[in-house]
Amino acid sequence: MARSATVTNARQRSIRGQTAIVGAGRSAVGRVQGKSVMALASQAAKAALADAGIDRSQIDGVLTSAAFAAPFHRFSVAFSEYFGIVPTFSNTLQVSGATAATMFNIAAAAIAGGLAENVLVLGADSLLTGLSPDLALRSMTESRDQQYEMPFGIPVANTFAMTAHRHMKDFGTTAEQFAKVAVIHREHAMRTPGAQMTTPITVDDVLNSGWVTTPYHKLDCSLISDGAVAFVVSSADRVGAFKAKPIFILGGGECYTHEHIFLMPSLTTTGAVQSSAKAYAMAGCSPRDIDVAGIYDCFTGTVIMMLEDLGFCPKGAGGGFVDDRQITYGGAIPCNTHGGLLSFAHPGMPGSLLHFLEVVQQLRGACGERQVAGAELGLVHSLGAGFATQATTILGTEATL
Repeated sequence: MARSATVTNARQRSIRGQTAIVGAGRSAVGRVQGKSVMALASQAAKAALADAGIDRSQIDGVLTSAAFAAPFHRFSVAFSEYFGIVPTFSNTLQVSGATAATMFNIAAAAIAGGLAENVLVLGADSLLTGLSPDLALRSMTESRDQQYEMPFGIPVANTFAMTAHRHMKDFGTTAEQFAKVAVIHREHAMRTPGAQMTTPITVDDVLNSGWVTTPYHKLDCSLISDGAVAFVVSSADRVGAFKAKPIFILGGGECYTHEHIFLMPSLTTTGAVQSSAKAYAMAGCSPRDIDVAGIYDCFTGTVIMMLEDLGFCPKGAGGGFVDDRQITYGGAIPCNTHGGLLSFAHPGMPGSLLHFLEVVQQLRGACGERQVAGAELGLVHSLGAGFATQATTILGTEATL
């Protein structure tokens, strides 16, 4: 009874259950030769529209992430021109890796506020074939502050490595526990058609894969990929007009704690605590209610920290939680069942949209041999910029409304 009252109150003052994902699709991922970013984006958008069973003329809103290999200042506008649509609501968002969950939060708010009826949420990039190694390194370095960080050559990996070192010092987390994250993700990718990396790996393989920046080895780090992902989001009272099983947006939250890594309030506790707390409250659930999760896995240590900050285990217990295989089938919270950024694919800012795609498919019961039995509630957490940007979205089936 208390939970029902909480859900009712949340719906009255929030976007809870007012919108749903009614279409989802992706392009090929990994090394996709001969496809421009726009071509990949178009492929994903067509797949999402086909899944929803609607025509492109019915899209009146477009939200996209930016793309390194196609640096249009107004990517959403450029894509609309390429795709042959004229939306009346459009924006290109850039909060690094957190952009994915942010797009769903904004899409839900825009529809609830009457700014659009059917919003296309889209991310595309070709980091593997569309950028030279020099341009790729430059893009990673230039994503840092232009005055205080970039001149000293600090790339993204180093900022995340600092937090991993501190977690090891404060809580005794080990390199073997980091490696276990990569091993489990690879096991998941081996079940997933189209995954970029499916060769089995062991903890020793990770530890012997060569240094990138201590404490991270090559296999502790996410992939570099091409790919695009797209979704159609619409009003909950219109879900009967679409072909696909609707997955409802139940809660969302964001938090932005810093811009510079040296001003991060804590190197081991992040804004995910606040973003997820808001999402849980809006959805009327708690971490123990979540059946499946998509957790941003740019590095193995990131997953361990997020398991703690999202409330799946106590602070400092993430390493042991992974050691006990609590993030795979039969564990407390199966995570990244497609293989994640570490093994499925990571085309940049669209990477976390692949987490959304997997959770949507899990909640639809459409994952075949990698299906999490009885999945009804899912969480996706996106983050970026050395833990500066955090965004959480909770999704559910009709049964959770």
